[in-house]
Amino acid sequence: MPDLILNGDYRPILNLRQTEQAIKFVKDFFENHLAEALNLQRVSAPLFVRKGCGVNDDLNGVEAKATFQIKDDGYSEAECLFSLAKWKRMVLADYGFGPGEGLYTDMNAIRPDEECLDNLHSVYVDQWDWERVISQSERTLAFLKEIVRTIYGVLRETEAVVCERYLHIEPMLPEEIVFVHSEELLDRWPDLTPRQREDRIVQERGAVFVIGIGGELADGTLHDGRAPDYDDWVTPTGDGRRGLNGDILLWYPLLGRAFEISSMGIRVDKTSLLQQLEIRGALARREYEWHKRLLAGELPLSIGGGIGQSRLCMFFLRKLHVGEVHASVWPADMIAKCRAAGIALL
Repeated sequence: MPDLILNGDYRPILNLRQTEQAIKFVKDFFENHLAEALNLQRVSAPLFVRKGCGVNDDLNGVEAKATFQIKDDGYSEAECLFSLAKWKRMVLADYGFGPGEGLYTDMNAIRPDEECLDNLHSVYVDQWDWERVISQSERTLAFLKEIVRTIYGVLRETEAVVCERYLHIEPMLPEEIVFVHSEELLDRWPDLTPRQREDRIVQERGAVFVIGIGGELADGTLHDGRAPDYDDWVTPTGDGRRGLNGDILLWYPLLGRAFEISSMGIRVDKTSLLQQLEIRGALARREYEWHKRLLAGELPLSIGGGIGQSRLCMFFLRKLHVGEVHASVWPADMIAKCRAAGIALL
């Protein structure tokens, strides 16, 4: 049985119809204010791409993709997206976005290899994927932190209006988000797993951005996996640290754990792409169309990420299970246990 958390004292604040109304309210407010804060334009996005085109996100490089054949195209193979991490950067170039301008879109994905279906993880993934053109001078840790603070400000605004609209929901986000490098977490808690380190620091500080995810730590391990061709996790940032990316984590008392709301970062340039491909033993990807375009200087420098739509709704509506805010497929025993615990899965 997956690692399902059932809180015996849990009672949903909103019923099913109220929840559906609140989901739209939360999504509309956050989306509009995020676009304004980061100067983003909404664009349309694909649900799938041609297999082998190099555009799809590879996550950790081992997860299977949902694939199908297109009959009227000679039974060519297509694959459902994991995310739009690389696609967005290509669109920035093709649509003519300039420095300081960006895009966002609704990303819907199927991840059949999700290793643990639980309160936070589902086969179905929905998020806002966003990307913004930056200058060479903005490829810095200071600029990354500035963007993180902007996004966190929108999160705080959203929580405030949700609490004003639904009086039984009380605010719990701290005023500021704290920045910490994954190496610092290793130094502080060397005997804990990366997730346990995240839980410790986020419980302590309430809202944390963990910097430098994907590169090898001092002990030879990874804090977490990252594909080599979107976030930059090798560029030095001073004090022996590396990485221009990270995760926004919030403390969630209902689950008693850190709650990842966004993975984001400054994207690879030509130098860091080649370094990361070599580290991952993936230099053959240089022959993919997307990688050729980046190495030829045809794609702009950018920063971007994904912000979980259902996770955001789950957090602000104080739900115990992500299935309370989106419809998916769950193991039969999980459905039965949720029903017995008063958790109404959509």
